[in-house]
Amino acid sequence: MTKLLIATHHRLDLWVAPEWFAERLRKDFPQLDVVRLAKPDSIDRELPETEIAFTSALSPEHFRLARRLHWIHSPAAAVHQFLFPDLVNSDVILTNAREVHGAVVAEQVIAMIFAVAKRIPQALRFQQKRVWGQEAIWKEDHGPREIAGATLGLIGLGTIGRNVASHATALGMKVIAVRQHVDATTPDSVHQVLPPSKINEMLAAADYVVLAAPVTPATRHMIGREQLAKMKSDAVLINVGRGSLVDETALLEALQQRKIGGAALDVFDQEPLPPDSPLWGLENLLVTPHTAGMTAKLWERHYTVFAENLRRYLSGQPLLALVDKKSGY
Repeated sequence: MTKLLIATHHRLDLWVAPEWFAERLRKDFPQLDVVRLAKPDSIDRELPETEIAFTSALSPEHFRLARRLHWIHSPAAAVHQFLFPDLVNSDVILTNAREVHGAVVAEQVIAMIFAVAKRIPQALRFQQKRVWGQEAIWKEDHGPREIAGATLGLIGLGTIGRNVASHATALGMKVIAVRQHVDATTPDSVHQVLPPSKINEMLAAADYVVLAAPVTPATRHMIGREQLAKMKSDAVLINVGRGSLVDETALLEALQQRKIGGAALDVFDQEPLPPDSPLWGLENLLVTPHTAGMTAKLWERHYTVFAENLRRYLSGQPLLALVDKKSGY
């Protein structure tokens, strides 16, 4: 029998495949030997016979044990943790969950835009102090802002980016996207597409800059001092990609010196964000603890996507959400 190994160990139970996920796979795919690991300590024993791995990470040492491995599916959109030389240069197929998380994360982006534009964090702080902060909110940085007519700069036009662009356009925003492949089909919701070499042009025009790019050597710290200096003084940086897309030291300085209007971050270089991080104390920074992809429907969505790919795999059809291991996304 073809062996499918489910290994999704995490401190947060939401990110761990539930038992019903494995049971439904056994029922719908009786030709598979489905093994769900409750603890990571038995993975060495299970890997040698595994052909399909549903896992959020795999070390080079474990990869070398998986001699029969043919397909890895990541329950995350990010796959940089798999891109070590042995795996990249192998024939092992890699897919990810970009279609699972995209729509949900895009909703978080829009929520962040509304929150910072309408000064919701400030209002909450006044509420906690039992202070009627109407005048203070109005005088702070020109008060609440309208979203319609604003420009959204978007880095990355994957599933998250496309969903963000669709929502933003529906709200009356102008969307300028930066993407690697400018000749690829552009969604109707995107008004202009620029190559990475023209990122500064987008930064200078945007009221909100949204990072939804994959982590690659080219995108690591793609937003640093130089890029932050190009942004408008009242612009807001939003990161729902990965923490390493931003030079956090440079961002901290820009926020402390109020060189940009603010930021909203769901991802960080170090997670959990340490209690002594100076980022916590910034009033012009909205912090959410990597919750953008959270939803009660998460594993139902995972099942729909993964089951469809299993059917394709077993019948010899091309898989969906294939990752180009050389490109990193």
